[in-house]
Amino acid sequence: MTNEFIKQKITDLNVCVIIPTYNNQHTLKRVIDGVLELTNNIIIVNDGSTDATSTILKNYQSIQQIHFTKNKGKGLALREGFKKAISLGYNFAITIDSDGQHFPSDIPNFINELEQSKEKDILVIGARNMNHESVPGKSSFGNKFSNFWFWVETGIKLQDTQSGFRLYPLNVINNLKFYTTKFEFEIEVIVKSAWKDVDVKNIPIQVLYDEKERVSHFRPFKDFTRISILNTWLVFLTGIYYFPRRLFRNIKKKGLKKFFLEDFLGSNDSPKKKALSIALGTFIGFSPLWGLHTFLVLTLALFLKLNKTIAFAFSNVSLPPFIPFIIYGSLELGPLVLGQQVSYSIEEMMENFEAFKHLKTYLVGSFTLAFIGAIVFGFIGYIFFNFFNKKEIALNND
Repeated sequence: MTNEFIKQKITDLNVCVIIPTYNNQHTLKRVIDGVLELTNNIIIVNDGSTDATSTILKNYQSIQQIHFTKNKGKGLALREGFKKAISLGYNFAITIDSDGQHFPSDIPNFINELEQSKEKDILVIGARNMNHESVPGKSSFGNKFSNFWFWVETGIKLQDTQSGFRLYPLNVINNLKFYTTKFEFEIEVIVKSAWKDVDVKNIPIQVLYDEKERVSHFRPFKDFTRISILNTWLVFLTGIYYFPRRLFRNIKKKGLKKFFLEDFLGSNDSPKKKALSIALGTFIGFSPLWGLHTFLVLTLALFLKLNKTIAFAFSNVSLPPFIPFIIYGSLELGPLVLGQQVSYSIEEMMENFEAFKHLKTYLVGSFTLAFIGAIVFGFIGYIFFNFFNKKEIALNND
């Protein structure tokens, strides 16, 4: 596929390329020249660079440029780039970082995905090979963290949610309201797009982290804190509105029986996997890690590749009506494990927080109860699911 052919496709589909840049003097020219081989529909947003960026951009006067006098953040740079693209009449925008990690030669992949898509409201994110030797370990961890919360907030599983190499539907972006201005904007925009039923997907791209040239402006503490605050708010909105809406839509689409079998019971999962999911949920639910149960069970289920719905459901054994019984069982088991005699009364424990006097005993008993509960519930679950699995196989053979 020739560059001239791609140029025509980009023109026909009314796509532009937005390049946000901040102090990337060593790689900026290479990125711009690479994009120019494929299209002249380029918008460069100079986010208050203090290096030689302005001098470099003087050589590209024919390209649309936006210059900030001070650094305002990648999110705001992208938002201004989108506004400019919309005002120029573009329908889609591809964003590419100027630090050299992305290859402009991958742009045709985005164009092909757009052209083949039946739904024109798509948002395509370039998925990097996070196992590549040049990818820093902190980037790989951060990506997994982001992928998990995106799944929680939207129900969509992606391989890479942090890559800045993306294709955006500008008609959707134009109707969304954003609040963030830094790196966290790239999370806000994909979550809110998914909530608007945009098809958010990954396509593979190349990646190169050259530490000699690349300048990263990600501030681990400040930016991670901003991202965490944003995810907390998005999870809250998910819990009170978007998750119930998604649940209702799935039930309506599939029917209650099919939804229960496929989504809740995970009909495609093996009895062993379902039983282990029950065991995990029960262990977390009985554990004394109050306030962290949901986070822990979903995180562990994700990384252990277990059934997240089943694990989450059984973690709710610690619902308020059951809490007194869980505490009582923990305080009874603790002395048995430690070989100690502990004197307490339920009345004093409930009225005067007597359990704090026996904190060590309580913690040991609580984890013991969690371990026993996980084994018992997991074993019963395995027998249950194994029985129905064999029954289903027999019916299918008939």
